[in-house]
Amino acid sequence: MTEKTPRARRMAPLRTPSGLSEDATRDISGAMTALLADTFALYLKTKNFHWHMSGPHFRDYHLLFDDQGAQILAMTDPLAERVRKIGGTTLRSIGHIGRLQRISDNDADYVDPQDMLAELRDDNSDLLASMRETRSLCDEYGDVAGASLLENWIDETEQRVWFLFETSRKGNS
Repeated sequence: MTEKTPRARRMAPLRTPSGLSEDATRDISGAMTALLADTFALYLKTKNFHWHMSGPHFRDYHLLFDDQGAQILAMTDPLAERVRKIGGTTLRSIGHIGRLQRISDNDADYVDPQDMLAELRDDNSDLLASMRETRSLCDEYGDVAGASLLENWIDETEQRVWFLFETSRKGNS
């Protein structure tokens, strides 16, 4: 057995041993890193709408988007750390996010509040579908911890979709 020098250890690839196969590490890491990019894109869009809200429901929507943004941001570190725990690498920059994100940006100068609600509902629904696919991938490879994390986020995302749907409904007056 050869002893690695301190420099060689510092330069070693970022491959944490996890007990998962190389295929599992590659596939789960890739799926979770894409989820992470979508999560950052959705977080920023949610905060964009939070910052640019106007109209008669300003306070309610402003607070709703702030709460949802905080919930979305809270997913980012555990998601990235899960990728590292299983031996993968994850996002490194804003550019990396831009290359992987499937949630589209909204750079419009003005977005009607009802359109904000609908767009965030649809984006959360898309994120939910990606989470479910990744959850199935974790099951396929026996990544119980990854599946468990996703289960909680799936529930939270379902709640965001529900709140955005109900908030956008026209009430009987």
